[in-house]
Amino acid sequence: MGAAMGNLHVKNSSRLRDEAVAGNGLINRRTLLGGALFGAGIAAARAGSVDAQDIVGADAPEWMKTPGRPFSAYGVPSKWQEKVQRIFTLGAGRAGTGVSRTPLHLMEGTITPGGLHFERHHNGVPDIDPSRHELFIHGMVKRPLAFSLDALMRYPMETSVHFVECAGNSGAYGAPQPAQMTAGEMNGLISCSEWTGVRLSTLLGEADVNKEAKWVIAEGGDAAAMSRSIPLEKCMDDAMIALYQNGEAIRPEQGFPMRLLLPGFEGNMNVKWLRRLNVIDAPVDARDETSHYTELMPGGKARQFMFAMDVKSAIVKPSFGMTMKGAGLYEISGLAWSGAGRISKVEVSADAGKTWAMAALTGPVMPKALTRFRLPWQWDGRPSTLMSRATDEAGGTQPTRAAWVAQYAPGQGYHNNAIQSWAIDAEGTVKNVYA
Repeated sequence: MGAAMGNLHVKNSSRLRDEAVAGNGLINRRTLLGGALFGAGIAAARAGSVDAQDIVGADAPEWMKTPGRPFSAYGVPSKWQEKVQRIFTLGAGRAGTGVSRTPLHLMEGTITPGGLHFERHHNGVPDIDPSRHELFIHGMVKRPLAFSLDALMRYPMETSVHFVECAGNSGAYGAPQPAQMTAGEMNGLISCSEWTGVRLSTLLGEADVNKEAKWVIAEGGDAAAMSRSIPLEKCMDDAMIALYQNGEAIRPEQGFPMRLLLPGFEGNMNVKWLRRLNVIDAPVDARDETSHYTELMPGGKARQFMFAMDVKSAIVKPSFGMTMKGAGLYEISGLAWSGAGRISKVEVSADAGKTWAMAALTGPVMPKALTRFRLPWQWDGRPSTLMSRATDEAGGTQPTRAAWVAQYAPGQGYHNNAIQSWAIDAEGTVKNVYA
């Protein structure tokens, strides 16, 4: 059942009991900082089969006996990491339609490498010649403008770290029965990058927007000409014309040569291969904001233009596909995020929500970006259910799955931010459950 999770055994079990902060073995994070695991590290070293003095000479591993490979023009991951790949779900009918998910359960930290950023395409990835591509700003403006890539490169740029999340992320958690899938398959329609580009407000200021304008229609340069209506207020706030991702030019799958970045808003609005911004006084009800990305309510009506992504968290270690290797000390680790700003706290439960403990947040905690949380756990080997619950600086907190499902008609899959649960049986098998 996939990768096994190594555990750390600590002899001083009485100290761990003293450091408990919630039921079923959750431990105060200060235990680790205080050196409680030091003895485990020494024991592991002493139990090793290779003495420290034997790592040179005839018994040295083969990679220490011959020169390594030469330089390469563009670095690639180690061959030992070949299984760290995006998870594909192709759409029916067209090869360029579908999604690929980020393998969150196989990663650490919060920044997603460019090659693992999730993808959502409506008609394939266009091969755009940057010398022939322009961004047009027109409509209710006094000065319609066109910007080439070279022109945008002359503007002052800024850099910020933000997540992009598809509105359909975690949609499977709304299914009648829990789907047995990895954390990446469940929640992998989210990625977090360092983005560099030009403030959209700067360009709109040059175009001199009419005071009657309220909306901007963004259109992509792909074969689907995907379009979304965006409040002008957001465009004048923190929106960016992104040109770089994690220090390199945005890759074709992410919108090369330029894309729209709307921090905290649902992913479909962050239009890739951006070619037109039409400033108008009302939304246009484009295909991708009527037939998709609406929320069906129990009474038959649908909510539209629910732009911001709600506060959310997910435990990625341990999770489905991993196997616990016996009772002992483990680290519970996961990710939290919110379209409303910074994560203020993440609580973790190991007893299906009966008691909760505060997790440690790995800094820096940035607004509208992924935040890594961690908490030590002394598993006693008995069946357990892990859950995480995030709260953001605006006061938003994740609802239970039952509360989230009650808001919508059956089959609703967008904006699912319900508390998720992993059950671990006595054999160490991890499964998705509804708690």
